[in-house]
Amino acid sequence: MSMLTPPGMGGKYRVTGTAYPRMSRKRSRRRIVLAVLGSVLALALVGYGALQLIGVFRGDGPKRNTAAGAKDCPTKSPGSAAKGGAPAAPAAATASAPAKPAVVLPQPGTITVNVYNATPRAGLAKAVGDELAKRGFLIGTVGNAPADFDKKVPGTGILLGSPTTDKAVFAVLGTQLPGTTQQTDTRETADVDLILGDAFKELSTKEDADKALALLANPAPAPAKNC
Repeated sequence: MSMLTPPGMGGKYRVTGTAYPRMSRKRSRRRIVLAVLGSVLALALVGYGALQLIGVFRGDGPKRNTAAGAKDCPTKSPGSAAKGGAPAAPAAATASAPAKPAVVLPQPGTITVNVYNATPRAGLAKAVGDELAKRGFLIGTVGNAPADFDKKVPGTGILLGSPTTDKAVFAVLGTQLPGTTQQTDTRETADVDLILGDAFKELSTKEDADKALALLANPAPAPAKNC
């Protein structure tokens, strides 16, 4: 019997040799699984932290985007908060620009037009006067331009009225012949002279003139600012 064998023990419990046997416990499978999961979680946290650091150094964080948006479209307005810090209700009028009311224009039948020809082209004043009459204007004197204007109007034409002539009268007559200039003289009557210049070719088509009149009576509202 070996000296390593305790007294009274023999058989299968007999220990032979010169060293004690080493007994090891089997490693628990649960501990292995938990260790693997812990390692995966740690790697995920490290990777997420690295991505956040990269975003900070590149300047792509949400704070920068929020600041840029606030610069373009400020969210606060002078009436955004009432006394005591309570937010005020937003004004609905800021959503879109209010429509402008229709402009009351003088009708062509209330405007008397004298048509004068300041060009070398014969019969021009009569032809233009006849066409304006078809469009509802009252036609007064038709003929050659006075000496002050004869052969001295390089543009399309001149609208000549009194100092008290309503600007709307010039505007309505101007829709028939774009490019005219406006002048006044010492007359006291309400009639308006249309002096045809060298650049005159023809009146606007009735369709275009009607569109211009409609736009003049109902101006388009200014576009609303969208953020």
